[in-house]
Order: sequence, then structure tokens, then C-alpha cells
Amino acid sequence: MLGSQHMVSSNPKKLEGKVAIITGGASGIGEATARLFADHGARMIVVGDIQDDLGQEVAISIGTDKCIYMHCDVSNEDQVKALVDSTVQTYGQLDIMFSNAGIVITSSQTVVDLDFTTLDRVFAVNVRGMAACVKHAARVMIEKGVRGSIVCTASVTGSRGGPRLTDYSMSKHAVIGLVKSASTQLGVHGIRVNSVSPSAVATPTLCRSFGGIDAEQAEKICERLASLKGIVPKVNHVADTVLFLASGDSAFVSGHDLVVDGGLLSKLA
Repeated sequence: MLGSQHMVSSNPKKLEGKVAIITGGASGIGEATARLFADHGARMIVVGDIQDDLGQEVAISIGTDKCIYMHCDVSNEDQVKALVDSTVQTYGQLDIMFSNAGIVITSSQTVVDLDFTTLDRVFAVNVRGMAACVKHAARVMIEKGVRGSIVCTASVTGSRGGPRLTDYSMSKHAVIGLVKSASTQLGVHGIRVNSVSPSAVATPTLCRSFGGIDAEQAEKICERLASLKGIVPKVNHVADTVLFLASGDSAFVSGHDLVVDGGLLSKLA
């Protein structure tokens, strides 16, 4: 008799047969998530990015039978639509959209010194691009009757202010607003929309935003920020969270911003 014992699934693969798009998947959090999705049985992972050489390398290393690369600048809605439509035409449907592409151009933007050319570029990718990914993923999921999962990369800066990174923080507040609105509107179709909000993780983007520091220096900075000691924050910690939000493990979770920060926000509260 099973009684109250938990049943352990004989199939640990959480994404068996699923088709996923990952924007910004050529490096950092996106790359780690693409590899994790492949490990969990995704039928096809479509990596969209503007880093063509890196994107091709990721697809080849995962295996072109289950991962392909497509050039996509998310600030161009036509390119996002083409990425989504090509995926559905080739593989029949779209189950998961991980809208992850984002940029930090400079970490020094303050309100009184805002450079609006820089702000516009950040918003073109982090806000317009994110909205385009959600829009077109939702469109095809509704058309195909897919109860899909859309996950957006936000940030802990989307929940608080700070001494700099003003344009980036503004953009990530907008992402969380997008998730709240989209989850409310798409729930009737069985589509879940959530966001993941990492604190600083030693990605290539973060290294560039801090003036070109190396990964080891970045990891030391990231570790100092968290209140949870003894763990260096890595991209795979975020990827594990995205897997949870993309899979059936979070079947009744929608409209939620899941913070992955080692207790940083609690420490600052």
C-alpha cells in the first residue's frame, strides 16, 4: 500500500517532448538553461540571439538534433515574429518561451545624468523585446491550443531602487509589470506567465557592465551581495528556477516573480 508515501516518477525528465525558445541563449543564463532543458528531454530548443558564432557553438555542443540557433534581435518585432513562426512551422507548436535576452550598457546611469540614447537602447531590448516575445509566443500558443509556459528574465533591481543602474532598473520594473498583466490576460487560455529575478550572477553581460572584469572577480562581487553564505551564485541556480517555472512542477504558478538572490532583498529590506 502506498498510503501517504510520495510516488517517485520513473521519468525524471521534466520537459519530455516539449518545444522551447530561449532568447539570449548563446551565453550566460540562457545558455545554461538551454543545456538544462536538453538534459530534461526537450524535443527541440531554439536559441535566439545576436551572437551568431556563440549561438552556433551552443547548438552544436548540445546537438543539432535537439537544439538549433536562429539570429534574432529582440528589439526588432519582425525578427521575434519570424523566430516564433519558424519554430511552430518546423516543429508543430511552441510549449515554452524563455524570454531572457537583455542588456546593461552602463552601470553608472543616475537620474540627474540620464543619457536618453542609452536609456532608449536598454528599453528597446529589455522592455520592447520582452513584450514582443510574450506577445508572439502567446499568439501561437492560443492558435495551437497549447497550455504553455512563458518565463521572463527580470531582476532584483525590478523590485527596488538603487544608487545607479537607473535605466536598467526601470526596464526590469516594466518586465514585472508585463508579467502581471500578461498572466491575468492569458490565464483563460491556460497559459502561465512568470518571471525569474536573479541578483548579480557572473555572466558575460555583468562582467562587461562592471568595466570588463573577469569572471572570478565578478563571482566575488556576487557572493558578497548575498546573505546566504557558502554558495557562489551561478547561472545554473537561475536555470534550475527557470526549469521549475517552465515545467509541470509549477502547474498552478502564474503571475509570480520568483527571486533568486540568496536573501539579498531580505537583507536590504
